[in-house]
Amino acid sequence: MNQLLRLLLIFLMTCGTVKATEFNLDFEQVKQKNAIGWTSGGNEGYQLTMDKLVTQRGTYSALIQYHGDSPAGRVISYTIPQKYQGKKITLSGFIKTKNVSAGYAGLWIDIQPRIASTDMKDKGVSGTTDWTKYELTLDLNAAEAKIINIGAEFSGMGKAWFDNLQLFIDGVPIAKAPLKPVLPLEKDHQFDHGSAITLPLVNERQIDNLNLLGKVWGFLKYHHPSIAQGKYNWDYELFRVLPKFLAANDRPSRDKVLSAWVTSLGEVALCRQCQVTAANAVLKPDLNWIEQFELSETLQRQLHYLYDNRHQGANYYVTTEASAGNPIFENEKRYQDMQYPDVGFRLLALYRYWNIIHYYFPSKHLSDKNWNGVLKQYIARFVAAKDELAYEQAVAQLIAEIDDSHATVNMANALEAWKGNYYPPVTLKFIAGKLIVTDYYNQALKHQSGLKIGDVISKINDFTINDIVNSKQSYYSASNRSALLRDIADDILRANSKTITLTYIRDKQEVKHSLGLYHPRALKMGAWYRGAKDGKGFKLLSDNIGYINLRHLQTQDVSRLKKQLINTQGIIIDMRKYPGSFSLHSLGAFFTSEATEFAKVTHVNLDNPGEVVFFDESDKTDDESITYRNKVVVLVNENTQSLAEYYAMAMQAGDNTTVIGSTTAGADGNVSRIYLPGNIATAMSGLGIYYPDDRHTQRVGIVPDIVVNPTLVGIKVGRDELLERAIRFITQ
Repeated sequence: MNQLLRLLLIFLMTCGTVKATEFNLDFEQVKQKNAIGWTSGGNEGYQLTMDKLVTQRGTYSALIQYHGDSPAGRVISYTIPQKYQGKKITLSGFIKTKNVSAGYAGLWIDIQPRIASTDMKDKGVSGTTDWTKYELTLDLNAAEAKIINIGAEFSGMGKAWFDNLQLFIDGVPIAKAPLKPVLPLEKDHQFDHGSAITLPLVNERQIDNLNLLGKVWGFLKYHHPSIAQGKYNWDYELFRVLPKFLAANDRPSRDKVLSAWVTSLGEVALCRQCQVTAANAVLKPDLNWIEQFELSETLQRQLHYLYDNRHQGANYYVTTEASAGNPIFENEKRYQDMQYPDVGFRLLALYRYWNIIHYYFPSKHLSDKNWNGVLKQYIARFVAAKDELAYEQAVAQLIAEIDDSHATVNMANALEAWKGNYYPPVTLKFIAGKLIVTDYYNQALKHQSGLKIGDVISKINDFTINDIVNSKQSYYSASNRSALLRDIADDILRANSKTITLTYIRDKQEVKHSLGLYHPRALKMGAWYRGAKDGKGFKLLSDNIGYINLRHLQTQDVSRLKKQLINTQGIIIDMRKYPGSFSLHSLGAFFTSEATEFAKVTHVNLDNPGEVVFFDESDKTDDESITYRNKVVVLVNENTQSLAEYYAMAMQAGDNTTVIGSTTAGADGNVSRIYLPGNIATAMSGLGIYYPDDRHTQRVGIVPDIVVNPTLVGIKVGRDELLERAIRFITQ
């Protein structure tokens, strides 16, 4: 039940890993009523406290109790760097429960990057129980693992206490477990507190040179064996070469600095395994910049030799996820103590991101802008960023250049504050170019808001909506226009005051209105996004029509729905929210008479950075004897993104499937996380997703067979016009 929430916590928590001497697995280290090192997330209806009255050992236990109106769940998480040798990892802990129903209490382990995970979902604790010890064990895969995430979770109603958690490597307490050998780069701390680089506003010549430096730095990072093996802290080597490079006054001296830099890394042996780029590669390495900069013959020869004899296999700075194959960048330092990085670290952020996209974004060729020119375009902006906000805005605009709806910007505190810390009580949606009120986050604030569903917002603080969209759109990465407007609509009424002035149109009358804004907790935004309280994965509508809600569908529901919906006259599959589980192949098999290809996937080639090729095999639905014979309708809109889009592709492979709605978000493929100095987190679509006939879905999305958009009239009276159209299609 809480797997998606755990993944979100892992995304946010890995910036706060702790040293072995600081482990607080027994909750004894408490500051301001919070357990140090622990993070929690989940439904607002759950309260987490450090309990001094009920403990298994020591002064405190962690108590999670339900007191809300939507029993989804809460998760607590603790993150530890994986620096240990060993084969098995074991988490033990004590759990006590009181009146737990409609859910369970349990422990969990997750080893990143996506090495392995386990939880107590099938043996969770419910009812009323006294303190009992529980254990979970996983294969550690010490060589590949980077992060150990552990924690506890509680769903349903009642209370659950957790205490005295312990972690063991091959039976040895983790604080005493043998450490992996320390790599040379891990001993380099010279620039931990600043780059010592000073750089005033740059002129055109310096911009050209810094453009070259960024490309050489990234090329060496992903091709030179010594760097790939962790012999150099490549972030800090940038700061070592920069003063000499900036002091070079002409092209020959500039090239000598770079040539000496390459030589200093050591000799590179001939590569007997290096292969030429596949002729049918979707993307091929782009090294044209080597010739475009008019480099000296010596430097060109060095770079070409290095490419021909490049490192093979996993690089310290990039690996691929074990099962899916998308790139993983877990060893990139986040420098979380630098809210406003100095100019050296700002350049590092630009260089790091540009090169990750250049070599490892499988859909780079689908972006609007030629990526080759983006690095030069942003150098002056990153150098001139005068404060934390200016830096984070530059980062957001850079990220937006890849046109990928997965590329959100997270943990950028100044940027979030600039957008506004207070939120409107209403949800908004762009329909036919108009910004319309569609719902209330918290129904208790409905009348207090003064707005009605169907109101058309025309101005905010006397600025037109079009002007506001035009001023904000460069800060949002979106695969297409629908996803862009979706994301802007979520933020457009945010402010740092508790009221905002807007103009709306209702029944052809224009009204100026002062709207109250609230903290997200008061709005219960999480509960609204999770959706209906009943949480049913499927049900029967009138006219003997089956309805599957992908948001609430669980894997265990699939076998039951096949039996209960097999004789319906049609089935509607609602994919307008993110799936709550992964049952794609077995569900898809219900609608295909035989195992059917529905997607081809591209991935990066670690042995040849910049090369993107198709996996050898396409993805197929499962093959089984039960096949649904009647009409199937899939509902999609701009909220259908990522896994939901992949589900839609699988359902499209069905024998009798029709897609109804509007174009989806156009961001499919496993997410690859990226971290930048200042503890900024972002992501990209790490795989390219194509139909079997080679049509790409990135930016295009799932195109409906029958286009249906909500109307203002329908929204005012609360109609679900997509669902209505699906029912008519089945019954006509």
